[in-house]
Amino acid sequence: MEGIIGFLGIVLVVIVVALLLSCVKIVEQAQALVVERLGAYQATWGVGLHFKIPIIERVARRVDLKEQVVDFAPQPVITKDNVTMRIDTVVFYQITDPKLFCYGVANPIMAIENLTATTLRNIIGDLELDQTLTSRETINTKMRASLDVATDPWGIKVNRVELKNIIPPAAIQDAMEKQMKAERERREAILRAEGEKKSTILVAEGNKQSVILEAEAEKQSAILRAEAEKERRIREAEGEAEAILKVQQANADGIRFLKEAGADQAVLTIKSLEAFEKAADGKATKIIIPSELQGIAGLAKSIVEVAKEE
Repeated sequence: MEGIIGFLGIVLVVIVVALLLSCVKIVEQAQALVVERLGAYQATWGVGLHFKIPIIERVARRVDLKEQVVDFAPQPVITKDNVTMRIDTVVFYQITDPKLFCYGVANPIMAIENLTATTLRNIIGDLELDQTLTSRETINTKMRASLDVATDPWGIKVNRVELKNIIPPAAIQDAMEKQMKAERERREAILRAEGEKKSTILVAEGNKQSVILEAEAEKQSAILRAEAEKERRIREAEGEAEAILKVQQANADGIRFLKEAGADQAVLTIKSLEAFEKAADGKATKIIIPSELQGIAGLAKSIVEVAKEE
């Protein structure tokens, strides 16, 4: 009997210890515990060590406070111009009030999904196909604002809404691909024409520059030739002047030598005749000799003839 009582005592102690340990709760970072007392909301426990009353209190729900992402299946929508397409959305949300999240709505994720689908249909219904394809940012902003207002009573804050994929009908996709192909070909033709135009302009500018350079080179060459010709003529003139000067100097030296040697008038006259002969240079057809030199010329001729007879 005492053994049974001892065993029951040990079991009771184990149960009490286990019960006490179960009343100790540690809340981790970015988490919260919603605690109920006798089925009614009691408190929300944050990060740290907490103790609950056994049997009377219980942890109703552990809530994750980190930002979460949910990817909803593509939803069929109809545009303003009656084009049916499917849109895949991604919602980024965060729980801001664990109490409202637990008691505000039965199934928060399903509620967000349905709310996203209805909001998306309302927004796309006011847009045409082209606007839908080019207004993703506008659609995202409108959806985030609408969802954020609607989910506030649920303790949920919608941070971002993104259109992951827009899937138009196959016929529309084919038409869009053909249109994009035509647009790419048009842009390619424009770029090719612009390239050819620029190439033609560059070639023309290069030819123009080449002509200008050739003209400049020809002009410079003509200037150099003219300067060379001018220099040649100046040098020739200087040479002729120097030659004339030397001849005149030689004549003057010869006359001075004759004078210093005491030559008579006849010798001077003969020298003068020689000077006339050089002046004629064999080119003149007539030589006018002064009358006073004619007698002397005859005398000189007689002297030459006498010299020949001897």
